[in-house]
Amino acid sequence: MAAFSASDVKALREKTGAGMMDAKKALEAAGGDIEAAIDALRAKGLATAQKKSSRTAAEGLVGVAVEGTKGVAVEVNSETDFVAKNDKFQDFVRKTTDVALGMDADDVEALKAAAYPDGGTVAEKLTDNVATIGENQQVRRMKSVSVSNGVIVPYMHNAQAPNLGKIGVLVALESEAGADVLEPLGKQLAMHIAAAFPLALTAEDLNSEVIERERKIAAEKAAESGKPENVQEKMVEGAIKKYAKENALLSQLFVMDNKTPISDVVAAAGKEAGTAIVLKDYVRFQLGEGIEKEESDFAAEVAAAVGG
Repeated sequence: MAAFSASDVKALREKTGAGMMDAKKALEAAGGDIEAAIDALRAKGLATAQKKSSRTAAEGLVGVAVEGTKGVAVEVNSETDFVAKNDKFQDFVRKTTDVALGMDADDVEALKAAAYPDGGTVAEKLTDNVATIGENQQVRRMKSVSVSNGVIVPYMHNAQAPNLGKIGVLVALESEAGADVLEPLGKQLAMHIAAAFPLALTAEDLNSEVIERERKIAAEKAAESGKPENVQEKMVEGAIKKYAKENALLSQLFVMDNKTPISDVVAAAGKEAGTAIVLKDYVRFQLGEGIEKEESDFAAEVAAAVGG
């Protein structure tokens, strides 16, 4: 009996764009491991790079808050989108984000133990909400950014309420320039970040495990080319450089013109303002990012069972 279901084949096809038979064969070879099947399909050139815009696999809201030269983003999950539209839930996310703004470190457990504005702790209020609303909810993650001099610019894509929505972005700009210069620039950069999904600020900041995974895939592709080993090595290095360029924020091409690296956009803005501007850090929280929701395709499961 196969170690995977028809739903797994469907999920693999959605993630890679591969054909049904290619997806099925890849899952068979990988023993049902979807991530290994993705790598195998990519190595054979049968799949595009894994989609960066993660499927929203959990509901809830992302909240952002800024005060002075500090900003924070917080994600709170719920089971259904219906709850995310609930005034009580939205109030909780907004107030919890405000509590997070006053904390010294990005520590979810410390956030849950912190005092809630209406009394008790954040965790106690969360427990009360679960009991009242009747649906599981979790404070999932938080991240803050700050500058010593400059601005933190917030942006919410698909906002459901002020500073609450599906994709929350914060841009930290360090500079002596005025807010009239930095805030419009930060807004443009935030919109780029929401759309382009950078994985890190610079190539050096990219996750080493992710780079190693990409290197293995590139090596398999190069090996299948049949070219000399020294050429294969150059192919691999070229692929890694391309991956880093496309996924590090400062080297990504600005979505507004698709030709100017973000680092050049920031430098040009500084030159025009007559003072240096540094894109110090950023946050991009997409609701449900990295969580795989279990989906049931009953018809497909029945078809697979009947088909043996």
